[in-house]
Amino acid sequence: MNVNLFDAAAAAPTGTDGGSVFMIIIIYAAVFALLYLFLIRPKSKRQKQEQKMRENLDIGDEITTIGGIMGRVVAIRDDEDAIIIETGSDRVKMKLKRWCISTVDTEKEVPETKEKKSRFFGKKEKKDEKKEEKK
Repeated sequence: MNVNLFDAAAAAPTGTDGGSVFMIIIIYAAVFALLYLFLIRPKSKRQKQEQKMRENLDIGDEITTIGGIMGRVVAIRDDEDAIIIETGSDRVKMKLKRWCISTVDTEKEVPETKEKKSRFFGKKEKKDEKKEEKK
């Protein structure tokens, strides 16, 4: 009994189903979209917020570094991208880079804006439009 596997493979139908390839592409696209929405986008948003926090640093702000050192900003050196903080009651001064700031503990008053958020895709409700017309 001489069975040749290559002959059996050659006799098998060779047509491929184009729909299955299309489904695989859709699945890969969906996985990439989910990764972007749940991993990449929040990380870039957080990095932008941290950068904005570091750029809006003022003299007198209370900060905490990534190493846990707490102090008050006494000078800002833009040319070196560094700050000088004063820690504790003995007034020890330390020079640090801006990237090592973890949090700004000083709460600043933010002026309120009266801009209302729109409902869906920038569309306002008809009630809101009528109220604005009456004013």
